[in-house]
Amino acid sequence: MTYSSSIAASRRGYVRRNQNSVRFSSSARTLGPVSNTIILIILACLVGLLYLTQVTKTNSYGYSISNLQQQQQTLNDQKADLEVQSARLQSLDKVAASQAAKNLVSVAPAGAINQ
Repeated sequence: MTYSSSIAASRRGYVRRNQNSVRFSSSARTLGPVSNTIILIILACLVGLLYLTQVTKTNSYGYSISNLQQQQQTLNDQKADLEVQSARLQSLDKVAASQAAKNLVSVAPAGAINQ
């Protein structure tokens, strides 16, 4: 054995010839109950934060939709008012230009009624 291999063998413990000098541990590391509880609490907090962000986004979209619906309602009301006004203005012209209006005779007051 050389000097370096003898030092390495003394660090690893007893090593026989033609055997692997690397030991594999078969024990698996597990988390304890306190660590599991802390991890579950952190995960619950993260899920809660995700929920709150989604609810906040939904509410902000709801406000913008509500504003747009109010604008649509006011525009529909203005349209209805303008349609009524247009119909009034067109009806005066149509009545004045109709054949029945042209056949009417203007009448002057004939006199007053005495009682």
